[in-house]
Amino acid sequence: MLKPRALEPGSRLAVVAPASSFRRQEFDDGIAELERLGFIPVYDDTVFARLTYTAGPAALRVDAIHRALVDPTIAGIIAVRGGFGSAHLLPLLDRSEVRRARKPFIGYSDITSLLAFVSTGCELVAFHGPTVAGRLGKGIGSYDRESFLKALCRREPMGELTTAAVETIKSGEAAGPLFGGTLAQLVASLGTPFAFSPPQGHVLFLDEVNERPYRLDRMVTQLRQAGVLARAVAVVVGELAGCDEPAGDPTARSVVADLFGDYPGPVLIGFPSGHTAGPAMTLPLGVTCRVVGDRHPRLVIEEAAVE
Repeated sequence: MLKPRALEPGSRLAVVAPASSFRRQEFDDGIAELERLGFIPVYDDTVFARLTYTAGPAALRVDAIHRALVDPTIAGIIAVRGGFGSAHLLPLLDRSEVRRARKPFIGYSDITSLLAFVSTGCELVAFHGPTVAGRLGKGIGSYDRESFLKALCRREPMGELTTAAVETIKSGEAAGPLFGGTLAQLVASLGTPFAFSPPQGHVLFLDEVNERPYRLDRMVTQLRQAGVLARAVAVVVGELAGCDEPAGDPTARSVVADLFGDYPGPVLIGFPSGHTAGPAMTLPLGVTCRVVGDRHPRLVIEEAAVE
């Protein structure tokens, strides 16, 4: 895996809108938070484009990413929000250009399509972290500042990541490179030239929001039948906010426990990255980590994500 260059105070971050459009106030609040962190947000008026449910046509959206990749003054790229539309850009991106640029790409939700392209398709570490609108814009109540800065700015392993809400579903311990993101985007890629295809021995991270339990079952089953689960040595599942059955039974947790009942490796649930009720942690995709499923369940990032 290639690693991006570390961000520093004063680094210029290109703010791009690969997916849906957004509320201007949330955008402005997120820009202000980036500035409080010591970064210089860079964007132009094309970021505010609108076309039905996306932030402008695909050519416009991908051009912003292209310009950020080739501009030597830009240190990293962060998405404004998810929603829908990132997959439109995949045929328009150049893997060799992404690898040459070696710039951190940050986002989650629909941005998973791009994170998977960068991490598994380009073999460059990418970052499952906050978007500008919604997460950064709401401040430290919505994103975990410490993990964000550790992942992107420090040339050392992030170490242990956990909270009191993380639970062990299957006990055990395993290590491997971390890959994954939002489940719907991962399964939507299967059968395409941009299929999510992590290597043998990886650790799989799965995030999701507002998907009823039977839909979670359908998507995990698809990953299993596509051979992705067979290549994973451990699984870390997010909080699954809004994924319980509306009447309360079954819960998302109970369904996940059933789905992974015969899984041979450790499985954790409740990890706060992506769609979370509280501060969302930033995870570097592509670096070596260790999953420990015991009375103190935790994810340990054992390798620096930047250099």
